[in-house]
Amino acid sequence: MGAFWTPASARQRPAALATASGFVFTANEFGNSISRIDLTTGTVETVPVSISAHNVQVTADGQFLLAVGATAGGDHEEMAVGGQSDIDMDAAGLLLIFKTASFSTGPIATIEVGAHPAHVVVDLTGKFAFVTNSGDNNVTVVDLANDVVTAVIPTGAYPHGQRMSPDGKELYVANVEDGSVSVLDPVGLRELQRIPVGAVPVQVGFTPDGSRVYVSLRDEDKVAVIDPATREILATVDVGKGPIQVHSAPDGRFVYVANQGTDKDPSETVSVVEVATNTNVATVRTGPGAHGVAVSADGTLVFITNIFDGTVSVIDAKTNMVVANFAVGEGPNGITFLPARP
Repeated sequence: MGAFWTPASARQRPAALATASGFVFTANEFGNSISRIDLTTGTVETVPVSISAHNVQVTADGQFLLAVGATAGGDHEEMAVGGQSDIDMDAAGLLLIFKTASFSTGPIATIEVGAHPAHVVVDLTGKFAFVTNSGDNNVTVVDLANDVVTAVIPTGAYPHGQRMSPDGKELYVANVEDGSVSVLDPVGLRELQRIPVGAVPVQVGFTPDGSRVYVSLRDEDKVAVIDPATREILATVDVGKGPIQVHSAPDGRFVYVANQGTDKDPSETVSVVEVATNTNVATVRTGPGAHGVAVSADGTLVFITNIFDGTVSVIDAKTNMVVANFAVGEGPNGITFLPARP
């Protein structure tokens, strides 16, 4: 693993971070907090929140940060993706909205969503947010201009990870408990199709051109590859143990897959899948419980949350080496990248 980098060790700043800028936000589910990493200075700020934050997402314009999770104080899920019987699936779910410029002052709005929310995404206009409610088997639609819920869209069983297509016309949702992906119409607000994909799909990820969707299959140690034009599975790719989040590079050449493993046998790897051949071409060792994935806007850096040691690993995309690690809050899950403003 790469060395921890802080302002005190600025002279030893990794070469891959020499020109790095922007911010990385993490949802720290076990610590009931959100962390912000400033890549320019290397400083980390962690702010307590009222939820067991599971996922975070910045809006396309960079002005707002959205976070979702169950009300703080309950138990946490095994691997953070269902299957543990002592979880209160009826726990109230909240969406928190922050201004990125004043993140540390706390949320500017708090909106009640469904039970046990997992992930949030925003449409291309920045007007609507979509929240998967694992406890309710649906997606809540939130009008961000008025901070109100406007619709609910049914999905498969235990909807978890989700991503919007690059053209904004479809929303793909991984349904953990019925082995499927729901294809939703974010304008017509309905489910268009449900695609069987395999055992325990956790998250999905589009390539930038929208021609492929990669789906992590946690209990198969694979990712499935969907052609959105036909909604058929083209291939499956072997990856590491217990894959969770997936994210494409901006140029669409590679997809990064975080392999978390299990509580008893954590994995600490990231698989690098080549899109042209659908093969696993590299494995990068990060930290125990590799979970969330984000990629910098220029594609040079990949950020991985390590849920079992409270860190974020930074991978140099050119060398597939970890060049830095940052300590964040406890149990970091979701992660998102915000480019620096000009």
